[in-house]
Amino acid sequence: MSGFGARLAAAVADRGPLCLGIDPHPELLVAWGLSADATGLRTFAEICVEAFAGFAVVKPQVAFFETYGAAGYAVLEDTITALRAAGVLVLADAKRGDIGTTMAAYAAAWAGESPLASDAVTASPYLGFESLRPLLDTAVANDRGVFVLAATSNPEGAQVQRAISDGRTVAQTIVDQVAGENRGAGAGSVGVVIGATLSDVPDLANLGGPVLLPGVGAQGGRPEGLAGLGGAAPGTLLPAVSRDVLRAGPDVAAIRAAGERMRDAVAHLCP
Repeated sequence: MSGFGARLAAAVADRGPLCLGIDPHPELLVAWGLSADATGLRTFAEICVEAFAGFAVVKPQVAFFETYGAAGYAVLEDTITALRAAGVLVLADAKRGDIGTTMAAYAAAWAGESPLASDAVTASPYLGFESLRPLLDTAVANDRGVFVLAATSNPEGAQVQRAISDGRTVAQTIVDQVAGENRGAGAGSVGVVIGATLSDVPDLANLGGPVLLPGVGAQGGRPEGLAGLGGAAPGTLLPAVSRDVLRAGPDVAAIRAAGERMRDAVAHLCP
């Protein structure tokens, strides 16, 4: 198996630079005529899997599965398995972050050999970047990827992420530390998460890995404004969209068509 960075680059080149979200908000379940419970969740997820087959990357939002307890996790496991069987790279949006043996356990769950293990997972470095070491090492050992939160679009994040430390913002420090993980790796397997609605983003020129850009579409991020964001290398930007596509449901063909329109809108981000 090749590293995640190489697999992602190949998938994006072949199928376009778009990450589609599976975000089963209770309100969206109801809008689709589904029950806001584990049964409705399973139907929602199955529709998304069918609609998103053939796209490069799909990002299930773990929290919306977790809310239904063990039944929700069972749906998530089946969704991850089905997406990967369809040739889609799965990015679990779990935003895990802790220390010591707890972080090692999260690493085993999301980047090891558990039923939840995905092609990549999001993680928070705000207990210190090295707190992610168990996850980073487990991901490398299993040819998986990690997307590290750097600069998020929520207003509360600026208090920490834009604080200055040793002449750099904390967000820039995170980006530079990720760049260190990717150095010499070719297509790096450690990426960062940068809010697509931000006007002031860190310097991404030397990142050496992918950039996940949540917030495209309903949250205000515009595809036409993403090219060259932060000096990122061509082909490394991965816009993420959820609501703008999912609101076309529950019809599978309509969801797929909405995804294809968004994919075409961001096609200029491919080299």
